[in-house]
Amino acid sequence: MKVTSSSAILGALVGGLFAGFSGLAMADAELDKQVNTPGAWPIATGGYYSQHNSPLAQINKSNVKNVKAAWSFSTGVLNGHEGAPLVIGDMMYIHSAFPNNTYALNLNDPGKIVWQHKPKQDASTKAVMCCDVVDRGLAYGAGQIIKKQANGHLLALDAKTGKTNWEVEVCDPKVGSTLTQAPFVAKDTILMGCSGAELGVRGAVNAFDLKTGELKWRAFATGSDDSVRLAKDFNKDNPHYGQFGLGTKTWEGDAWKIGGGTNWGWYAYDPKLNLFYYGSGNPAPWNETMRPGDNKWTMTIWGRDLDTGMAKWGYQKTPHDEWDFAGVNQMVLTDQPVNGKVTPLLSHIDRNGILYTLNRENGNLIVAEKVDPAVNVFKKVDLKTGTPVRDPEFATRMDHKGTNICPSAMGFHNQGVDSYDPESRTLYAGLNHICMDWEPFMLPYRAGQFFVGATLAMYPGPNGPTKKEMGQIRAFDLTTGKAKWTKWEKFAAWGGTLYTKGGLVWYATLDGYLKALDNKDGKELWNFKMPSGGIGSPMTYSFKGKQYVGSMYGVGGWPGVGLVFDLTDPSAGLGAVGAFKELQNHTQMGGGLMVFSL
Repeated sequence: MKVTSSSAILGALVGGLFAGFSGLAMADAELDKQVNTPGAWPIATGGYYSQHNSPLAQINKSNVKNVKAAWSFSTGVLNGHEGAPLVIGDMMYIHSAFPNNTYALNLNDPGKIVWQHKPKQDASTKAVMCCDVVDRGLAYGAGQIIKKQANGHLLALDAKTGKTNWEVEVCDPKVGSTLTQAPFVAKDTILMGCSGAELGVRGAVNAFDLKTGELKWRAFATGSDDSVRLAKDFNKDNPHYGQFGLGTKTWEGDAWKIGGGTNWGWYAYDPKLNLFYYGSGNPAPWNETMRPGDNKWTMTIWGRDLDTGMAKWGYQKTPHDEWDFAGVNQMVLTDQPVNGKVTPLLSHIDRNGILYTLNRENGNLIVAEKVDPAVNVFKKVDLKTGTPVRDPEFATRMDHKGTNICPSAMGFHNQGVDSYDPESRTLYAGLNHICMDWEPFMLPYRAGQFFVGATLAMYPGPNGPTKKEMGQIRAFDLTTGKAKWTKWEKFAAWGGTLYTKGGLVWYATLDGYLKALDNKDGKELWNFKMPSGGIGSPMTYSFKGKQYVGSMYGVGGWPGVGLVFDLTDPSAGLGAVGAFKELQNHTQMGGGLMVFSL
């Protein structure tokens, strides 16, 4: 890591948005101010608890039909736009796909750019980015906008002027390691992980000092217990999950050194426990024959101490993953009664099609339910051991061509940020409904080249209304894991949902619509056709007493690689081109933000 510049930074940490709405309380004065400002949106996931909801209710079921476009902003970049902008005070901060431009707008006059940061990056970086050149967003802390660049650099920009306070190198594109996720700020720490498991990158979570950019600690997903940073009492309440020495013993030889486990998704943080939570991703290569063993600690939900990085517990959802079920999806923190006692919980919908709920203090598994009856790779999850019970018919071994495997490698849930209603204890999830055929092949590892070893064909799952649907919005009771209602979509619901207290569930569609549903039954109450497909997560804010809803547009991401890069081979894009061949008939490229109000 190299620090290229630094300066004194003023201000206090800003963090968990709408924590009062989600039951979170903090002591920091500046953070308390943000907590009590429901019109702000300073964290990509809506707050430390990652509930992605809002107490704003000016827009509600009775008047949403009157919502109109208020203003828009083009980023000037055409690739996929994931994530959402931030709002702090009277300022909005917008990001773009590669080359990772950042724009600051004053909400008093959003037509004028206050400052812009447009980095110059080597175009060769794009060649090692899996599944489009997306950027999942920004972070805010200590009066700074924290951003990353695909080329592996992490920066702190003065929120008022855009001046670079410091810049550090986190990962190296020459070996296939890039940055795509939204940084996460808690206390005086920035959490950041690199992408690149599809190129054999060894995954790690990195903690940087918010003030200086200095590396505090780094915790790998594979390797020795010291490098994985396992506490002395790691998994003491659940020793059956596995404890020590497994980051090397569950791999053949030195395969753990190129074993994947990257984290490029979302973090959540519990200030009371001082633990943060995230998922490590898929092992490398995808071809399971080349890496015997459970391949720990890829595919794991982690609970780590924020200050030291030491892991208190880790639960591997898919030992020896053979389907690319990268487990980096959102972790939603809630406090709910379990056996009559209010318990700190973590809920997570994994790519493998299972909705998990665990005690976030010790990792005890409480619920593991299929999010869709089409899930067939597992018959069930054993709640006593936490182990999934596989169906060998849907394995991917070299002597068995897998067909009708559900979910596909895209998972029944991917990078989208979903939302939670604490009053009804309901999680509103944007899901995929895509299955696949899988044909493995052997290949050597070469640094900086794709290290996959499988050819995929993807197609709609079997149980949609017309068997052509590839997406759905589904409401889940988090106390049981059972579905309440489903709204089907033609294409994958890639960006996730937003819940607002007006009783509305908002989401963007790949074919370009922003929609609002009734949270009680999923009935569509409003929609608007945006200039391009939506793969980001809607957000909301208020300014001068008026509520606004914002959504990025810009088709792309893994589902849109065929359209974005003009690919026609159905197996290209790791199978996405064939699955989404019709997308080009519904939308075209474009990148920006649409903002709506009454």
